[in-house]
Amino acid sequence: MAQPPRLLAPLQLGLAACRWLHTPATPGTRLDLRGIFPPLTTPFTAQGEVDYSRLEENLHRYATAPFRGFVVQGSSGEYPYLTPQERLAVVSRVRKAVPRDKLLLAGSGCESTQGTIAMTVGMAEAGADAALVVTPCYYRGAMTSAALIHHYSQVADVSPIPVVLYSVPANTGLELPLEAVLTLSQHPNIVGLKDSGGDITRLGLIVHKTRTEEFQVLVGSAGFLLAGYAIGACGGVCALANVLGAPLCQLERLCQEGRWQEARALQLRLIEPNAAVTRKFGIPALKQAMEWFGYHGGPCRAPLRPLSEAQLEELRRDFSINGWL
Repeated sequence: MAQPPRLLAPLQLGLAACRWLHTPATPGTRLDLRGIFPPLTTPFTAQGEVDYSRLEENLHRYATAPFRGFVVQGSSGEYPYLTPQERLAVVSRVRKAVPRDKLLLAGSGCESTQGTIAMTVGMAEAGADAALVVTPCYYRGAMTSAALIHHYSQVADVSPIPVVLYSVPANTGLELPLEAVLTLSQHPNIVGLKDSGGDITRLGLIVHKTRTEEFQVLVGSAGFLLAGYAIGACGGVCALANVLGAPLCQLERLCQEGRWQEARALQLRLIEPNAAVTRKFGIPALKQAMEWFGYHGGPCRAPLRPLSEAQLEELRRDFSINGWL
């Protein structure tokens, strides 16, 4: 079996960075991010190892939905609980399992700029089409606009693939400042933003202020997907797409066709299930719902715990009262 790409050692990283600096990534055509992207979950065996066969079985089932592509090693993929080698191996296996016309966005964010660059180069070698880079947050008090602009600029300068900014304040406690987004939107190798914060006013302002930059905004939750399309977002990275992929793609189509009343009716049925598998119960609920719909969810890695019986019943109710179960 072919070995997955490995993370570059510091000396190798320096040489790789120099190589990319001499041949900077200047994509002639911006990546087209329009569409729905499920942020894939990571299946584990009962022993806690990554279950690659079940991951590939999920991908086979997802092939029937008109997704634009997939996000690998995003928040739903439990990436903080995977080793660097596992993160690269998962991306490599997904790339081999999905058609080339499906975009692969790989989460490459780390706490340090050097670590993020190394992971981004590794993700590119593993077959990613773009790097999804979450905000570093451990020293969040020091993560000023200036610090974040410097961080992302350093990563994008040497990345062999386009960079998508990732703001997810529910997990990081840090929202990527508007000032930083607007500055970074001008970088030739930064093509967009995934924003999971849910502030539609902020998203609308970003779309408006970057309208001359070919900068693309992806909504980070199915709960406000219709609102995102209404203000000019180009698509969505939605955890719920792991479960209800076809309805989310239908919502996208209704918005594109201007069928807003039908879109609104569908959006309203998605709000409670989406909240249940994200902010209410999180990844354990998402994986449980996947099991109900015929996908491989399975256990999470510790310290994430399975749902209690009461939580399980509430999760089922959130899906059933909206006509999904």
